[in-house]
Amino acid sequence: MAITFEEFERYVAEAVENLPAEVHAMMENVAVTVALYPTPEQKRSVGLKPGQALYGLYQGVPLTQRTSYYGMVPPDRITIFMYPMVNHFPTPEAIRRQVQRTVLHEIGHHFGMSEEHLRRLGY
Repeated sequence: MAITFEEFERYVAEAVENLPAEVHAMMENVAVTVALYPTPEQKRSVGLKPGQALYGLYQGVPLTQRTSYYGMVPPDRITIFMYPMVNHFPTPEAIRRQVQRTVLHEIGHHFGMSEEHLRRLGY
């Protein structure tokens, strides 16, 4: 059962909209975007091995690493990738749950959490 790009975008928008107000208030200079697939460069940037899927990617300067010199920079970017999820999850509801999990995971990186820490938390 396939979903459209518009439906996938809606899942991502819902995941962001359903974040607690406290999380929204702390998010600073970050844009959440959607792409069909990660680029080869994006895959290389995270050391993806053959056969591994990339569902989302945070690119930017985490809040914990920003100093008083941080300013006048383009927004950090969280990109959520559609087809890696569509190819791995069999139903729209399973895709929606993974989108929520991935959005939370990438926002965790924006807040400075490591990959290991996020995995311990289940994201």
